[in-house]
Amino acid sequence: MGGWLMKQSGFFDVDERLARLSGFGDQLEAFSRTVDFEVFRPDLEQALSYSDGSKGEHPPFDPVLMFKILVIQTLNNLSDERTEYLINDRLPFMRFLGLALPDRVPDAKMAWLFHERLTQVGRD
Repeated sequence: MGGWLMKQSGFFDVDERLARLSGFGDQLEAFSRTVDFEVFRPDLEQALSYSDGSKGEHPPFDPVLMFKILVIQTLNNLSDERTEYLINDRLPFMRFLGLALPDRVPDAKMAWLFHERLTQVGRD
């Protein structure tokens, strides 16, 4: 067995890897510094009727997170399935979305449903 199989990675290993990626010029990191995605929250919540807690209905994932997933898809011309895979695979995507390694990632169906819901609201 190679020595690389025996080493367990830790929290600081991920931070070190992300720092190295920043040094290479992570475009999504730069995008996050330029765009305050929180400004979209009120409009997303209103459009998607998430602000009305009286029905007890809450989105399975944060609407800003889902919106940022649409941004990743658009910038990279990705299908829902490929987006799900790449979010799980790429640390820069996870960082852009504010996800840690153990966090649950929205699946392809959730991304599709979010996009469809936004599209439907846009038609109304």
